[in-house]
Amino acid sequence: MRYLISPNKKQYKANLHCHSTLSDGRKTPQELKELYYGHGFQILAITDHEYVKNHSSMSEPDFLMLTGYEAHVRPNSVFDRFAPEVHLNLFARKPENETHILIDRKYAKFYSEEERAAVKTYGPLKERVYSIEYVNELIQLAKEAGYLVSYNHPYWSMESEDTILSYDGYFSMEICNFSSWVSSHQEYNGQLYDKMLRAGKRVFCHAADDAHGINPVEHPKNKFFGGFTMILAEKLTYDSVIAAMEMGEMYASTGPLFHEISLDGTKLHIECSPVRSVHVYFGSKNPRYEIAEPGQALTCVDLEIDEKAPYIRVSIFDEDGKSADTRGYFRDELGL
Repeated sequence: MRYLISPNKKQYKANLHCHSTLSDGRKTPQELKELYYGHGFQILAITDHEYVKNHSSMSEPDFLMLTGYEAHVRPNSVFDRFAPEVHLNLFARKPENETHILIDRKYAKFYSEEERAAVKTYGPLKERVYSIEYVNELIQLAKEAGYLVSYNHPYWSMESEDTILSYDGYFSMEICNFSSWVSSHQEYNGQLYDKMLRAGKRVFCHAADDAHGINPVEHPKNKFFGGFTMILAEKLTYDSVIAAMEMGEMYASTGPLFHEISLDGTKLHIECSPVRSVHVYFGSKNPRYEIAEPGQALTCVDLEIDEKAPYIRVSIFDEDGKSADTRGYFRDELGL
């Protein structure tokens, strides 16, 4: 039997995407730390736009700050709400890494002139070009410089599926970006993620807030705490959390939680918080699923998986439509 999510592993609640007053957010890094710490999170990455900052001095024994930033490339450096663009989150393998990749003065506008002159850079100082080749270069250089790279909010970015599938080297994709979900109600990217898996792309998935703090927590348009990632790290240390992320020891959620997922041959066993339905996708027109009887909930489900399945991934949905999603697990990982 193989555990995809082990009941013996601690799960740490993380927000891997938000913005502070260092870029276009409304709350200071300290205010964000206190906000997430006070709402049951154990991990926070403040990913300001083109502004990388080590916030590890704010970490606690039971709360970890990750270093990172959000890079973006547009057809024009000026924002155009009708044009596609790409946004990537860069998570530093080491907290002290404040390297800026392929810096472009038109994009790195939140640095002061003094900060921009002092920041450590990797790759040439040159104008950014919105092309598959340039984005792939940025991803590769970021990895060389000690970052994990994720692909952010596909729906909001308006890129074609062919373009997204042409990018290489990012380790995970935001299956749900809650900020964009609140705005559009379309930033749930399960179909796109399945297309990636069917194409053989070994990419993980996660969820995040992408909150800017424009509205208070109690406001109907609040964008805090709606998308999060549960990270199954050995312990709450920087190295352990980054290692778990890189290995895909995590899952995305907007509410429900997985307690256990195990595979014995082709029998998949799932235990979770109370949900309305459980769905297992594996590249077929006919996924396996179970739906609760009216007035009841599912907490434990066993489903038989097609022995020819190229991959499997699990989604659960509660009565409010909130979901949790595992990454895709391929045949060679599962012994199918």
